[in-house]
Amino acid sequence: MTKKNKIAVIGGTGLTSLQNLEIVRNETVTTPYGNPSSPLAFGNISSTKKNKSAQTLETVFIARHGYAHNIPPHRVNYRANMWALKEAGVTAILAVNAVGGIREDMIPGSLVVPDQIIDYTSRRINTFFEDNLKNVTHIDFSYPYSREISQLILDSAQAVNIDIIKGGTYAATEGPRLETAAEIQRLKRDGCDLVGMTGMPEAALARELELDYASICVNANWAAGLSDELITMEVIEQNLEGGMEKTRQLIEDILSQYYK
Repeated sequence: MTKKNKIAVIGGTGLTSLQNLEIVRNETVTTPYGNPSSPLAFGNISSTKKNKSAQTLETVFIARHGYAHNIPPHRVNYRANMWALKEAGVTAILAVNAVGGIREDMIPGSLVVPDQIIDYTSRRINTFFEDNLKNVTHIDFSYPYSREISQLILDSAQAVNIDIIKGGTYAATEGPRLETAAEIQRLKRDGCDLVGMTGMPEAALARELELDYASICVNANWAAGLSDELITMEVIEQNLEGGMEKTRQLIEDILSQYYK
């Protein structure tokens, strides 16, 4: 792949930092839309892939919920986050999202690269195109995720022998509460395969800023009513632990391929 300017990683629940990211600098920024969720961490990820000499891979990292994980999904300043990354020279975004599995093969701990999204949120500011416009602006959002970056994720998963599910429809709900069993049945009837709270408006804002955007979804639990197990933060954290470890390995390979 031709080298571009910079790729960013947006970490969600379970990924507030990258363990192998050597921080060069942290930058606290302000935007016309307020403050981002966290300072931008600029740094290098050290890659020591087999039969290859060590290399450093530049990236920018932002914690979607803050480094203390204290910003709920409906209060994330998505516009500020995306604007800050764009201003930092980022041209592609790798988003990590914790989700609940709806489809039968999306078991807890599994990884998914979604290819569609349905927005069920209702209270979020979801566009940059609303004030002081010369013309009304519409974006083509038929295919919300970058096919190029999504394929890069899939290729990297194969290269490092990590199982990952290709394709799926992400249901973006308002939160912060989890869904009812009846709501999950509705989402299932709508054709949704997984459910989360941070996929929108993040993906749409990236498209408005002409940023290539793709997601690695980590299934944290079965969605409501699909398992006899009570959904607790303890269960979610246990399931995320293994999934996020695989995600960290995957990100290292993705960066090495992106900057090849």
